[in-house]
Amino acid sequence: MSDPLRQELLDIFVGRATRRYGLSEINQLQHALQSAALAEADQAPPATVLAALLHDVGHMIHGLGEDPASRGVDDVHEELGAKWLAERFGPEVSEPVRLHVSAKRYLCTVESDYFSKLAPDSVRSLKLQGGLMSVDEVEAFRANPHHAEAVRLRRYDEEAKDPHARTPDFDHYLRHVPACRRA
Repeated sequence: MSDPLRQELLDIFVGRATRRYGLSEINQLQHALQSAALAEADQAPPATVLAALLHDVGHMIHGLGEDPASRGVDDVHEELGAKWLAERFGPEVSEPVRLHVSAKRYLCTVESDYFSKLAPDSVRSLKLQGGLMSVDEVEAFRANPHHAEAVRLRRYDEEAKDPHARTPDFDHYLRHVPACRRA
């Protein structure tokens, strides 16, 4: 008997994640696999590995076409993806995903060299996503119990753009699904 959630994830990531990831030379699936591989190499907990794998699901389930940011549209993929994930997983998976764009804004605000590490498409989307945080936004972000894992996820996200990286396949990471899924 097959698991419907596993099949749904495969349909989305193996079936739809072949679009190019922003301006990089990799596709969405490669980016997802690299993010999860980085989390696993960092010995992140299973929920963070899954969040890293699934953090951009919102890009694949919206109907805005490929690279809406190039048209000046913020697809709010973090909100769409987190809502979708929250129906299937606990907050340890969905909340870092919801916060990973805020984590980019946060890191650009509090770390003087972080902005220089952003890929060109991340710089472009940063403007659409609100730019640097205000002092109040930084405080509110830090007050969220999931902010540290969101920052961790954001670092994997930014690093996961290597066209030559070798990673395990999608199924390798799905072993974390049973421990993290909603009851």
